[in-house]
This record gives sequence, C-alpha cells and structure tokens, in this order.
Amino acid sequence: MRIGWTRGAVGGRGARPGPEPGEGRPSDPPPPPPADTVPPPPPAARLLEGRGLRLAGWLAAVVAAVFVAGWTVLRTGPPTEAELLEQAGLNGRRTLLVGVKDDTPGIAVRRPDGSWEGFDIQIALMIAADLGFRPSEVEFLSIETEDRARMTARNSAGRHVKVDLVVASFSVTPARRANRAIGFSAPYLETQQSVITRKGHAEITSLTQLKGAKVCTLAASTSEAEIDRAGADVTRKNRISDCVTGLKEKVYEAVTTDTAILAGFVAETPDLLEHHDIGLETVEQWAVNAGSNQALRTLVDLSLHRSATDPQDTRWEEAYERFISPMQAHDPKEQIAGSTQPAVPEPEVRRWPWERGIPQRNVG
Repeated sequence: MRIGWTRGAVGGRGARPGPEPGEGRPSDPPPPPPADTVPPPPPAARLLEGRGLRLAGWLAAVVAAVFVAGWTVLRTGPPTEAELLEQAGLNGRRTLLVGVKDDTPGIAVRRPDGSWEGFDIQIALMIAADLGFRPSEVEFLSIETEDRARMTARNSAGRHVKVDLVVASFSVTPARRANRAIGFSAPYLETQQSVITRKGHAEITSLTQLKGAKVCTLAASTSEAEIDRAGADVTRKNRISDCVTGLKEKVYEAVTTDTAILAGFVAETPDLLEHHDIGLETVEQWAVNAGSNQALRTLVDLSLHRSATDPQDTRWEEAYERFISPMQAHDPKEQIAGSTQPAVPEPEVRRWPWERGIPQRNVG
C-alpha cells in the first residue's frame, strides 16, 4: 500500500491520510467551491452599497414630494409677488400716481418749491419702493377729503385724474369698508380726535363744552358726527388749513379733527394755538386706499407687513421720529399718535419652501 502526503487540518494538528488510489493526483487543481460557499463582500462594501441605495431612495422621495407640492401650489396656492404685480397692472409702468393732502404740516405738505414732505409722504414712498418705483417715479397729486373714496386728485394742470393709491390720513370706518369703491389696506397709523383753539382758551375736556360755539371741521370726515352730536355750530371745509386760518382770524372758536392732523399747526404757531384732549375713546386708524385693485391692495399690505415685522426695516420708525415726534413736544397733554406701527397680518402671497421667510420683530 502506498502512503500519500498528509497536511495538518488546523494549526498542523489532526493529520489525515493522503488520497487512496483513484482519488486524484496531487497535481490536479482543486474543484471550485459550491455556489453557496462564495465569500460575501467585505463589510465596508456592503455598507457603502446600502447607503447608496438609501440615499437614492431618499433623493427620489424628496424630488417626488417637491414636485407634488410645487404642482399643488401652482394649481391651488395664492399668487406670487411677481404675479400680483402683473395682476395690479404695474408691470411696465413708469410712474405711480399717489393722492395726498398738501396742506397738513408734519403729515403731508407741498413746499413752495413744489417738493413734498411729511409722514404720509414717507409712507407712500416706502410702499412705492416695495412696488419697484424710485422716488423720482412717484407723482404726488393733491387730493381733497371728499375725493379720497373716489380716488380722484388734481394734477399740475389742475385737472382731476384717477390715482393708483390714496395716502391721505384716510380713517377706516365700517361705513367706508362697506363702500365697494374703497379698498383699505391694513392700518399704518393710529391717532384720535381732538380740538385746537387759540392760546388762552378755557380748557376743553369734552365736545359738549362747544355746544352752540362756532367750530370748523373737515367735510366728509369722521369728526363731523361727534361735533354734530355735541350741538356745535359746525362749518365744514374741504381743506383743514382753511379751518385753521379761520381760527386764527377768530372766525371760529375751535377746530376739531384727528390729533395728528392738528398737531402740525400747533407746532408751527405754538404761541398762538393750543391743543385740548377731549377724552374720546374712539381710535382713528389711517389706511391706504387702493380702490378695487385687490392685487395692489395685497401688495400694499405686504409692504406694511414687512415694515412692521422685519427688524432690519426701520423706515416707518424713521418717518415717525422725523415728522411726528417733534410735534409731540408742543402737545404735552395730548398723545399725537401711537409710536408703534399697528400690527399687520401676513397677506396671502405664495412663497416657495426654500425661500427665506420674513424675520419677525421682537415686540415683547
């Protein structure tokens, strides 16, 4: 019997006999291992392969979700800012027409050189800038109180023309909201009604003290009803400056309208005029009139919302400090207007999920 070559099974131990005759020669190659014994890939390769599959699946899910969300928003969501500009008819426009008062110191006045200044003027410029108009592309036109709802103002030639916006100390009331020709924005200033007289007049704490007295106020204004109820002898003017001129000339005993309107006249002649707090609880909220142009009204609200919520946007505060705060020094008994911009709900304007939201001001 022939003894074959032997090897250790594990660690050289457990020798086994070589092949018997007919089993195969030592020079023959070993048979291939069965399929189920093929060694698996290394752990690192398996990990990379699994991660790749999961990443591909995740990306596919994200793409599908964004596509579905985008398609849904495009079909059912609110318009974008660009779409609103198109709907408002502002694309391609070279000039924005704004109706404003021209005789109200501190609020809106036209200087002898033709330039404009005042709180309302700054608010109008702020909104215009957000609509894409430079200051040189904004044309201010004088508007009277009774024409604010109709949105007709006088141009430089004296003709009445339709304006895009009215920013003219226009107070919000339920009756005005019911007027379909008026499209109020969110409020941009809060004030109240008060009275001014010549210096040295007895203190007035209630409108009832003016019963029978000659009092001037603005026609078609919110001040009419209150002074009528007080039983005064009321004269109505289209321009508040005419009332104040009559007061100085002793034609009237008093003038009544919004405090923020009257404060500028007192600041101009503090030795001649004085303010009286009549204790009315009704708040006058001024808003912009965009008429029936709903898209434009939404864009105005968006501008006011950004101004009220963005801590980097201080244009409203700068306008207040420049024009209203100086008037307060001449009216220690009467707060002219709220020193904080009224809250403005965020309008429905479509924004993509990846767009940066409007930063919120810390008002706590």
